[in-house]
Amino acid sequence: MKEKVVAINRVAKVVKGGRRFSFSAIVVVGDGNGTVGYGLGKANEVTDAIAKGIDDAKKNLVKVPLYKHTVPHVMEGKYSGGFVLVQPAAAGTGVIAGGAMRAVFESAGIKDVLAKSKGSSNPHNVVKATFDALLKMRDPMQIAQQRGITLAQVFNG
Repeated sequence: MKEKVVAINRVAKVVKGGRRFSFSAIVVVGDGNGTVGYGLGKANEVTDAIAKGIDDAKKNLVKVPLYKHTVPHVMEGKYSGGFVLVQPAAAGTGVIAGGAMRAVFESAGIKDVLAKSKGSSNPHNVVKATFDALLKMRDPMQIAQQRGITLAQVFNG
């Protein structure tokens, strides 16, 4: 499993003796072959927060459909104020996406994709919106079997 820390946030709680700091970390884990998950860890130390985030991410793994190292079709994802547009790209294009989305795609094993983040730039919302888009994707092989047609007919009409 590949682990990527997307964002670390420091939160200050003001107490009688001064400020007490705590940290939250959002982490994405994936096997590079279509399985990916994200988790949030909170602790008083950065390393503990990251470790908790990794554990949480491993509990929330999902399988996303891949087609020739890219996504099968165009999809929009939404979570709270975060909107993302994900579309397939030709081989050799690479991952053209912002920071939070890039971590999700690379962990999932998506090598060629065009993505645009619209709306909120909050990494929590962007990661969750990206997962929303990936989970709404449908596998072309399954669609071909359901409709009783060949894979070429699914893409070419």
